[in-house]
Amino acid sequence: MVASPVNPTPAVSVVLPAFNAAATLSRAIASLRAQTLSAWELIVIDDGSTDATAEIVRQARDDARVRLFRQPHAGIVAALNRGLAEARAPLIARLDADDVCHPDRLGEQCALLAAAPSLGVASCLVEHGGDRDRTLGYALHVDWINASCEPDDIRRNRFVEAPLAHPTVVFRREIVERHGGYASGDFPEDYELWLRWLDAGVAFAKVRRALLTWHDSPGRLSRLDPRYRPDAFFALKAPWIARELSRRGITAERAVWVWGAGRPTRKRAQHLERYGVTIGGFIDVDEKKIGGIIGGRHVVGPDTIPGPRDAFVLGYVSSRGARDWIREALRTKGYRETDDFLMCA
Repeated sequence: MVASPVNPTPAVSVVLPAFNAAATLSRAIASLRAQTLSAWELIVIDDGSTDATAEIVRQARDDARVRLFRQPHAGIVAALNRGLAEARAPLIARLDADDVCHPDRLGEQCALLAAAPSLGVASCLVEHGGDRDRTLGYALHVDWINASCEPDDIRRNRFVEAPLAHPTVVFRREIVERHGGYASGDFPEDYELWLRWLDAGVAFAKVRRALLTWHDSPGRLSRLDPRYRPDAFFALKAPWIARELSRRGITAERAVWVWGAGRPTRKRAQHLERYGVTIGGFIDVDEKKIGGIIGGRHVVGPDTIPGPRDAFVLGYVSSRGARDWIREALRTKGYRETDDFLMCA
């Protein structure tokens, strides 16, 4: 096979961190080599692998667009930031070693960014890579991610969960230069990045096609790493929610009410108090709680919610179907999403 010439100015740099990824890495690389857009470079950061990861990449370097960098094991954030530092293109894409790009992925996402200069991040829909019945929770999460495509939808849902899959993104290099790259901490690194960039006003959108197969492998970090535990997500969201409330001028005259008075919901909302948010009361559908006082705060039912002039509501109930029901109940009361309430779970 004749080696491909190095493209001195690739259109997009694909950053792929890999740690002991030999079982799936060849498939991921092959999916890139099948792209209809050819002006890419692949930057594989081998994060101290002890398997054949590096050898697989070396074998793929008959294609000069494939670049390998090895470093002692330091974790995904260090690997991602090394990849950003080595990237040469004005656009940067992400890919994980266990996922598969569809042939038009890079072409369509780069085209979306070219057509919309106001966009900073282009994502896409994802195809569930597994047995839907056996991994229903993951499949439902894929459904939820795929439902938000436009900038306003993504922004509105940013406090529910990460509104896009990390390996689907293509973003402008200048955003990293302006707002920073990946941060280390007791939190999911991708969600922190999205919240920080969205807070800074970066616009996100998606190509309305599934352009990546997202596999839920047993070794995925989101399954094993404590930084991805549920409480870490709520702790991470709290300062950004507090910033949004401050930006909207929410003061003591317009109290913050939390929808959900159960123990798990109250625990989630407690993170807000560390950032100066005072919770004025709780809203719940449980007749045993309605009319009572929990933690010094009144609990009211949906029928007696204060009006939007007097309250800003944060929805913290995450049970299936609750989010849509709460949205409708608040809209019926004259509340407008983002102006008068936010969904946070």
